[in-house]
Amino acid sequence: MSTKIIAFVDGSIYSASVCEHAAWAAKRLGVPVDLLHVLGRREAVEQPDLSGSIKLGARTALMAELAALDEQRAKLVAHRGRAILDDAQALLTAAGVTEVTTHLRHGDLIETLGEREAEAELILIGKRGEAADFAIGHLGSNLERIVRAAHRPILVAARAFNPIKKVLIAYDGGTSAMKAVDYIARSPLFADLEISVVAVGTKNPATEKGLADAASLLRAAGIVAQTAIAPGQPETALGKLVEEAGYDMVVMGAYGHSRIRSLIIGSTTTAMVRSCKVPILLMR
Repeated sequence: MSTKIIAFVDGSIYSASVCEHAAWAAKRLGVPVDLLHVLGRREAVEQPDLSGSIKLGARTALMAELAALDEQRAKLVAHRGRAILDDAQALLTAAGVTEVTTHLRHGDLIETLGEREAEAELILIGKRGEAADFAIGHLGSNLERIVRAAHRPILVAARAFNPIKKVLIAYDGGTSAMKAVDYIARSPLFADLEISVVAVGTKNPATEKGLADAASLLRAAGIVAQTAIAPGQPETALGKLVEEAGYDMVVMGAYGHSRIRSLIIGSTTTAMVRSCKVPILLMR
């Protein structure tokens, strides 16, 4: 049963924003927050044997020293992970979220997600990880893995949190786009927000009917949504529209094509997440 928000924090400059977005969502949904920090296998890898052909006695002493250093390093990594979680919990508590639990896990991020996803109403992750300042034009290494693996909605936090009042649904006529519209119609997360449904491309009967169907579904839920068709390519036209019209969030389907196809022709999803300066809610 979907009863909580799962938020991944890693100590990067995006962690505070993840917490602020989680607090916003938790209060609107009325659900608790689970904070997760995952220590990857790379962080727990033992140091290689550097002893070479050293004499037996010296080698034994060196191996003992290396083992002690490995143990100390593991403790420091765990202490750092716990400190990251404590800071994140403090941010959520200060924002008025009373039900917050923290989990320090060892292993693979995707495996951790798979174990806990069934309980999630929403998954939160930052756009970039700990190397964010050194990889401005790139996405976090775990972001695409999580989006492709998850079955729940994923909210990708922008670098800074801003109040969310205007939401743009990027409509492409696909199954995930209608799933996004249905989610917005049903979820209290979007109650009282200004909603627009926008398709990109040329005007045609199929697109106009799809937009009308989306607006009708939202209207049945008490949401009066604006619809529009914007010319151009999705990754450029939508980004421009977001900035010019002052949207605070984008909702869109994620990775409509196969992984191999997206590697060859590029992915609108990746381009949008990379270029948009607002949070993006992704639906599989």
